[in-house]
Amino acid sequence: MSSTPALEVQGLTKTYGGKLTALSDVTLSIRPGEIFALLGPNGAGKTTLIGSVCGLVKKTSGTIRLFGKDLDHDPVRPRYEVGLVPQEVNFDPFFTVAESLYIQQGYYGQQRDEARVKEVLTALSLQNKADTITRALSGGMRRRLLIAKALVHKPRLVFLDEPTAGVDVELRRDLWNYVRKLAAEGTTIVLTTHYLEEAEELADRVGVINEGKLLLVEEKKALLRRLGEKRLIVTFSAPVPETPEVARKAGATLSADGRVLTYPEREGCAPAGDILRTLYTQGLPVCDVETRHSRLEDILIEILRGKPAAATPGAA
Repeated sequence: MSSTPALEVQGLTKTYGGKLTALSDVTLSIRPGEIFALLGPNGAGKTTLIGSVCGLVKKTSGTIRLFGKDLDHDPVRPRYEVGLVPQEVNFDPFFTVAESLYIQQGYYGQQRDEARVKEVLTALSLQNKADTITRALSGGMRRRLLIAKALVHKPRLVFLDEPTAGVDVELRRDLWNYVRKLAAEGTTIVLTTHYLEEAEELADRVGVINEGKLLLVEEKKALLRRLGEKRLIVTFSAPVPETPEVARKAGATLSADGRVLTYPEREGCAPAGDILRTLYTQGLPVCDVETRHSRLEDILIEILRGKPAAATPGAA
């Protein structure tokens, strides 16, 4: 696989009317074949960044390279290698599903490829809707068609902008499986989503953007290790009058009713097993024990609240 980044942006800035800054000096490199999750709240700049790459938004300044080609020098041909699943439904309601995909192939300068259309329809469980007029499709089927349109020309880079918003669990799982397959075949995926379990399940790396600024870019597993936390939750069958001394010194806290002990296990602290051993030795009425790990959602909230981010945001 080529070492040239699938997408590279440097100093990308977009302002509206010289007052509203949608993107501020964003620098980012996305590797070929990776699944990259671009996360942030509504209005953070995710869709503006994607639109700048896809030619839907005119950047104010900065450089965008697709597969090593500067879009300022060649704004058309590199974009033939890009697919976009937008947030909004945007297809002609008077064609059938299959016709929509054939037309999409033509937009990208390709000959009608019935085998490819059949492959995409099957992958997204649309094969039984091939001859259905698109305006007759349900909301979930329309979302499937948007995804099919983005993939039918075999792009090397695919933007999935909230691809599973408002769709059923079945489609979400089908799409997850197909995204993994595409990545395994070398396709680069950039995913934006408010379903953070989706990003946690799929992403190789995570980027966090807010107010137009890229706050962090990091390997997902490293991020979960660095900012994540493991908690031991112990429930007692009867109230405990106070936190056992060993647990208290280790940072454990007891609920107001004395029935739940919470111990955030951090690096350098006593292992959770030692805390449990102490509770049992003291004869405390332990009735339930569970451990919880921080999810990507928890970490994202902490970052947006100002928790220190990675040292080198935007690094490849």
